[in-house]
Parts: sequence; structure tokens; C-alpha cells
Amino acid sequence: MNCEVCQLKELVVEPFEIREVLRCILHTIVFHRALGLVRPKDVDSELFEITYVQCGDAELEKKIEEKIDHFIGWVDKHPNRKSQVCLSFYEVKSKQPTWFSNKTERLHWEEWYVNLHVVNRKGNGKFRQNKAAVDHGENSVEERSSRRAVLETSLRDVLFQIIKFVNERKDHIPQVSNSEVISFPYEITIPRLNCIFPIKNK
Repeated sequence: MNCEVCQLKELVVEPFEIREVLRCILHTIVFHRALGLVRPKDVDSELFEITYVQCGDAELEKKIEEKIDHFIGWVDKHPNRKSQVCLSFYEVKSKQPTWFSNKTERLHWEEWYVNLHVVNRKGNGKFRQNKAAVDHGENSVEERSSRRAVLETSLRDVLFQIIKFVNERKDHIPQVSNSEVISFPYEITIPRLNCIFPIKNK
């Protein structure tokens, strides 16, 4: 089976931005690959001037939040690292039965790699009451605002990259055989960490 792979543009984020960035990206991917009956729900990002769409499925939202929690927990212990989150879709097929076993295998048909470079930027610390300290504080606010604008633009680029991919790559998608919201099994893993926290829908 042909497995299509999409490497998304790397985003430089601070720890407090991880959750919203992953929510936007993972829900956008899942929504466009949810081939069953969905109840689209528009969600306004808490950090960015961006609205993305969720499937309106509480169980799916819970699973994605759990995976994000795992990733954030790892980042807390390993700051200033580049890492990936992989969302993959697959089919489950029965292997050729043998005398000793009758096993199944996963045939992945699509993999999405979310590339994040998490950086911890130093805070302003304690300010002394002088002009230099005030100027430093003002510059820090301006720098943070400017950096946030850059990240928001880059996040929009990633969302458009997702939409472009799903519109152009369709021939590899297996035939839908059920009416569930998410028609195929999926899992979310952290491949670069050598520490995988799988979250499956089946």
C-alpha cells in the first residue's frame, strides 16, 4: 500500500504556545480526513487570530488533548529541543495465517509530521528603576509581539499546507467501510523522542 507522507513546515514555539499550535494543526488534519458523518465546530484560537474546525466529537477532542499533555510533559523535562509529532492513519489487515499464529498488521496509508522547535526564552527578570531597564522592558514587549506575529503567519502557512495536501492527494485513501466520524484507525506518536505514546481510535 502506498503511504503518503507530509512533512509540515517547522514552527519555532515557546512552551506556552505548544498546546494551541498542536490543537490547530492536529484538529485541522483530522477534520479533513474524517470521512464519516461529522458535526463541524468552528473554534477560535486562544492565542492567535485563527479559527480552525473540529469534528465536534468529544472523545476525539479528549484523545488529542491527552496526546498534547504527554508532549508538553516531555518538553518540560527536555527544553530547547527540536521534535516531531506524527499523526498517522492506517488500515488493519489480517496476515496470512500460519500454524502458530493468526495475527493482524497495520498498513499505514498516510503520515503527517508536525515539526516543532521549542525554545525557552529568558524572561526580563527584575527591573531596576532606570531608563535602560524601562527601554529593555519595552523592547522585550515589542520583540514578543513581533515574534508572535511571525509565528501566527507561519501557523497559517502550515494550515494552508495541510489543505493543499488533502485536496491534491486523494488516490491513496482506502475505501470507507463504516460511518464512524473517523473512518480509519489513527495514532499520534512522538517519533524523534524514542518514546511513543500511542493514542488510537480503535
